[in-house]
Amino acid sequence: MEKQIIKTDLAPQAIGTYSQAVKIDSTVYLSGQIPLVPATMELVEGDMRAQITQVFDNLSAVARAAGGNLDDVVKLNVFLTDLAHFPLVNEVMAHYFSEPYPARAAIGVASLPKAAAVEMDAVMVLK
Repeated sequence: MEKQIIKTDLAPQAIGTYSQAVKIDSTVYLSGQIPLVPATMELVEGDMRAQITQVFDNLSAVARAAGGNLDDVVKLNVFLTDLAHFPLVNEVMAHYFSEPYPARAAIGVASLPKAAAVEMDAVMVLK
């Protein structure tokens, strides 16, 4: 079993005791991403669509750093402070993923770090 820590400056740096991703053999566990802009480490400005887009951009950057892309994601977890935004997640997600789509869970939560409205994490299997 080979363990590799994945790190990229193209995604927000970890703001706690965790890694952006951990690769074990061909499986990559991507830590939760909130809509932080990597260059400023501040929440992206704009509406909910901007937040969801930033999260997918961040996950995509980490996936690329691990040697894959979002098409390699097999499981996606979506955490929302308001589940009314779930249809918008579906709409934006269609721009980042193609069929067959990954398995997914959507969970309503009371709050997220830095008062973000959305967070996502993923599991990716490299070909």
